Amino acid sequence: MTLAFAGSAAAQEATPPSVTLTAAQLFAYADAARDRADFPTAEAAYRALASNPDPELRTEARFRLAMMLADRQRRFADAAVLLRQILDEKPKAARVRLELARVQAFMGHVNSAERELRAAQASGLPPEVERMVRFYQSALSAAKPMGFSLEVALAPDSNINRATRSDTLGTIIGDFTLDQNAKARSGVGLDLHGTAWARHGLYKSATLVMRLSGSANVYRESDFNDFILSAQAGPEYRSGRDKIAFLVGPAWRWYGMQPYTTTISGSASWQHPLGKRAQLRVEGGIGHVTNRRNALQSGESFTLSASYDRAFSARFGGGVQVNASRDTAADPGYALASLGANAYLFREFGHTTATVSIGYSHLEADERLFLYPRRRMDNRFSANLSGTFRSLRIGPFAPLARLHWERNNSTIELYDYNRLGGELGITAAF
Repeated sequence: MTLAFAGSAAAQEATPPSVTLTAAQLFAYADAARDRADFPTAEAAYRALASNPDPELRTEARFRLAMMLADRQRRFADAAVLLRQILDEKPKAARVRLELARVQAFMGHVNSAERELRAAQASGLPPEVERMVRFYQSALSAAKPMGFSLEVALAPDSNINRATRSDTLGTIIGDFTLDQNAKARSGVGLDLHGTAWARHGLYKSATLVMRLSGSANVYRESDFNDFILSAQAGPEYRSGRDKIAFLVGPAWRWYGMQPYTTTISGSASWQHPLGKRAQLRVEGGIGHVTNRRNALQSGESFTLSASYDRAFSARFGGGVQVNASRDTAADPGYALASLGANAYLFREFGHTTATVSIGYSHLEADERLFLYPRRRMDNRFSANLSGTFRSLRIGPFAPLARLHWERNNSTIELYDYNRLGGELGITAAF
């Protein structure tokens, strides 16, 4: 490798001399620049080494640069990208995965950090590294991060309003002809999902968590635009390796550019590790929902779920979830109870992470609505396939592609529908 150095003013007018350095000498040069806080020079040297065809030299350069960015410059997102690049090539590099978990925690991605720790343990660790894992697991509770995540995608959909394709609706007084807006409509929309959060330590085992989340599905025809905004805050406690959190706050939904529902809710969750590779999470919630369009649908909402997540290896994992919900309403015909289950698997293939999931849920209304001949009962099936392509990343973001299918069989024609859609956009790369 060659480096150019400028000398006197006269020399600067001529072509600067070049110096040939071995990889070891260039590492020493970069380390010296780092130690004297000349970070631009150190980064340029490390990045030159990171392009070396030798995978060991390339890995070492990326790792040293990532540590400098994270520990000296607080550039956590850039450091995480480099660490993920190493893991794409060397998925069993336990130290690298541990450092990625630490950086994720600094950025506020606590769940992602815990997933990386489980993946590291799934690959098998020597005793001294096991001690480091336990240290990082404890350190997660002491972090005071704040951060923001964003996903933006174009979303073609065969049924943007989850509506029936039937032309008529059967009732006790005959068949009604459905308006076009009440039938399935296809379209291409813009999907946006974002979350901002902050964590502030209260005392040794407690942290105040604050979170603001929002989503938007925007279409050319504004009648189908769907916006959701929620704010939550509450304490999170650590008890040994368990994590317990309580969150409360409001949520608002607008549909067709008009207010739809307002919700005040609270939730409690318990997260418990099961061995080194798995964790159990149980969560329950209660809320009051005010329906701005139909007061007969206003009532209380109750939810309960349990999920199990496991890392089978450093690059392969999955999980299952069972959930139940209960919605009361002023009219028993709108009061609903449901029970469902979902399962997912993810696998890393080089620079790509693929995820597949399937789900089923059964829903029943308390009573028959006066207009319909039968009580509402639904059986809903869903499947999703997605991929994140880090080799095409743009800064800390990477392209994503997602395909989803949904089928809802209902005794009420209005709720009986098929849906096939996709998304193509960008998301956080780690």
